[in-house]
Amino acid sequence: MLFKLLAVGTSFLIIPLMIRYLGKEQYGIWSTLFSIVSWVVLFDIGIGNGLRNKIAESLAKDDKKEAQNYISTAYLMIGLISISLVIIFLMVSSVVPWQNVFNTVILSNNELKDAINITAVFLFVNFWLSLINQVFNGLQKTSIAVFGQFLSNAFALISIYILYAYFESSLLKLAFVYGLSLVMSSILLSLWFYSKNSEFIPKIKYYSKFYVKSLASLGFQFFIIQIAVVVIFTTDKILITQLFGPEYVASYDVVFKLFSAITIGYSLIAAPLLPAYSDAYNRDDLNWIRKTIKNQLKIYILIIIATIILYFLAGPIINLWIGEGFIVDSSLVFMMSFFVLVAVWNSIYSTVLGGIGYIRLGMYYTIFTGIANIPISYYFSIILGLGPSGIILGTIASIGISSVISPIQVYYFIFSDSKSDLYRKILR
Repeated sequence: MLFKLLAVGTSFLIIPLMIRYLGKEQYGIWSTLFSIVSWVVLFDIGIGNGLRNKIAESLAKDDKKEAQNYISTAYLMIGLISISLVIIFLMVSSVVPWQNVFNTVILSNNELKDAINITAVFLFVNFWLSLINQVFNGLQKTSIAVFGQFLSNAFALISIYILYAYFESSLLKLAFVYGLSLVMSSILLSLWFYSKNSEFIPKIKYYSKFYVKSLASLGFQFFIIQIAVVVIFTTDKILITQLFGPEYVASYDVVFKLFSAITIGYSLIAAPLLPAYSDAYNRDDLNWIRKTIKNQLKIYILIIIATIILYFLAGPIINLWIGEGFIVDSSLVFMMSFFVLVAVWNSIYSTVLGGIGYIRLGMYYTIFTGIANIPISYYFSIILGLGPSGIILGTIASIGISSVISPIQVYYFIFSDSKSDLYRKILR
């Protein structure tokens, strides 16, 4: 909790500093740029999430050697993917009309290309190095992974402050120091952990096609879900950029960041639960899972209250945080508060299903959600004239199916005594 509060605190300090350093339009470009390049997480084809679950399963059987084999296999696979992606991205980037992508002329195409390339290279490298976080999650050492978030945010905050104090506005410089902050954090945590836990050090000789298949079978379903989730949550900024301009992304991002205090607060509790659910399910301890779910629902009542309070205080908080000249639409605040409640509700049940590995049905309806999100968001924002807030409403409508189906799945597998093979096949 301490580390998460520190991570959140530093991330909140970074945003107004970035806006002052870059200006509202360039900040909107940066936020959208980072969202696009962050799609790199898709290319692990679910290996990271699969690794987390497989480590938890291996340790539930007290088999550290198997855990090391999974870790070694995952590192080699992601390393090869990362190198390939760096080469491919740099080749493709040279021919993309980035000014058109970001709907801006404030920066030249070459400036945008260089900033994007630097951001991409750092993210691809960190994509590989950050596997250490899935190792921590699988070992139920989530607090260390959260400390890594604080560490990278702290590095970024210090670096951006130096830029703001001593250098002229430059998206290129910002991209470099921010990317370097991510990589430094992953390197330091990896060196610290493996120096103290040599039994988990990844080695090429422990790579095995058997473990590739095992990681990929579960990981592929996580991968499909990742694709849809990324489409749902990152295309919002792209749609706003294309339909309304990058300056509107800044308002969206500030409101999103403000209400992320609720989701981040909930993640303090939820993040350690996924590997814990996996461990309990593999030990057939359903009573512990049932009790924990009930406690999550009690906490959800508090989250509703906190979200309502934040909705009414959003205006004064943004004025104090960003500055009185930064104005956001009240409808954007309302839609974001509604979105947070739906997202947390879904998280309660998706965490259980992810932990026990029953995500195939979730994969199917998440694909539908990802496909439906863009046209629905366009309909609300343009056809109905709701503006940027309509894009959030479109996202809410898209993820609504999960709000109904996921609780049914959890009820059947955790609370129900029915063991019908038909229902198991349908709901799994």
